[in-house]
Amino acid sequence: MKHHVLSLLLISALVIGAQTKPAITPEMSRAEGSVDTMGSTFTVVAYGEDRDQLQSAVQSALEEARRLDQLLSNYRPESEWSQVNREAADHPVHVSPELFNLLAACVEYSRQSEGTFDITVGPLMKIWGFYKGSGHLPHRAEVRGALDNVGYQGIILDAKNQTVKFARKGLEMDPGGIGKGYAVDKLADVLKENGIRSALISGGGSSIYAIGNPPTDPQGWKVNIKDPRNTSKSVASVYLKDNSMSTSGSYEKFFYAEGKLWSHIMDPRSGYPSMGMLSVSIVTPRTIDSEAWCKPYYILGRDWTQKHKPRNFRVFMCEDRTDVPCAWLQ
Repeated sequence: MKHHVLSLLLISALVIGAQTKPAITPEMSRAEGSVDTMGSTFTVVAYGEDRDQLQSAVQSALEEARRLDQLLSNYRPESEWSQVNREAADHPVHVSPELFNLLAACVEYSRQSEGTFDITVGPLMKIWGFYKGSGHLPHRAEVRGALDNVGYQGIILDAKNQTVKFARKGLEMDPGGIGKGYAVDKLADVLKENGIRSALISGGGSSIYAIGNPPTDPQGWKVNIKDPRNTSKSVASVYLKDNSMSTSGSYEKFFYAEGKLWSHIMDPRSGYPSMGMLSVSIVTPRTIDSEAWCKPYYILGRDWTQKHKPRNFRVFMCEDRTDVPCAWLQ
C-alpha cells in the first residue's frame, strides 16, 4: 500500500501536520498535511479564504485518519478490527455501529462481485509472500490449505445484536482492500463539515477524492493514470471534481517465477494471482466504491465489468494484450 499508484500533479512534498503556504491569490490560502496510518500515507491539500479555519480543518482531517487507525488497523492489536480477528472464531464479538456497517458493506461487495472482493483473503496474501514482502511462489498444497481459511461466507453478522462471528477458526479479515477508500471519504466529510470547498485527499496515492476544484483550474483536480508498462509515463489524465478515483495495478507489487509475472492482485476463488489485466482505474462518486471495485473489475475483466458496472462509474482498463490499447469503457 505504500507504493504511489498515481502521479498527483497538485501535491508536492507533504509533511506531517498542516502548514499554511503563502496565499495563492490575495483571498485564497493553501494548507497541506500528511499522516502515516493504517499502513499507508494519507495526504490532504486544501484551499480557503480563512487561513486559521483552513489549518484547523486540515488538522481535524488528519486526526480523523488517526482515529480510524484505532478502529480499522490490523497492525494494531488494540484496534476493534484486531479484536474481532482474535475472538470471533470463539464467540460473537459486539462491535461499534461504524465497524458493523463497514463489514456489512464488505460482505455486500463480495456478493455483488461473485467473491472476487473478499476481506478474508489474508491467508493467501501471506503464503504468496505479499503480506510484508514482494512475493514468492508457494507450493500447491500451501495454496489449497490457505483456501480452506478464505471465504467471506464465513463472516456471520447479526444486525439485531451488532455482533460479528466467524464460522470457523483460521478466518481472518484484512482491511487492505477497503480501508483506504473508507478513510479518504471520512477525511473528505470532516473537511466539508469544516467549510472546505476545495481540497484533494489521497490514501497512499492509489485512492483519491476531490472536493470542488483548485483555484487555478475550474475543470477540477488533474490526476494522471500511470502507464502500467512504463510507470514513469502516464497513459491518461482525468479531472476530478466532487468525485473519486482509485487504481489497482500489477506493477504495485510483483515477482517473476517460471517465466511469468505474478502480481499481488489475488483471485480469492482460485488462490492464485489474477492474470490478463495490467491496471484498472475507476472514477466514482465515493472512494469506498472506487477502491472496493478496482480488484473485482481487474479480476473479472472487460466483458463482466461492461455488463455489471453502474452507469455513473467510469472505468479505465489496461489489459495484458498488445492488440488492445488502454481505454475507457464505453
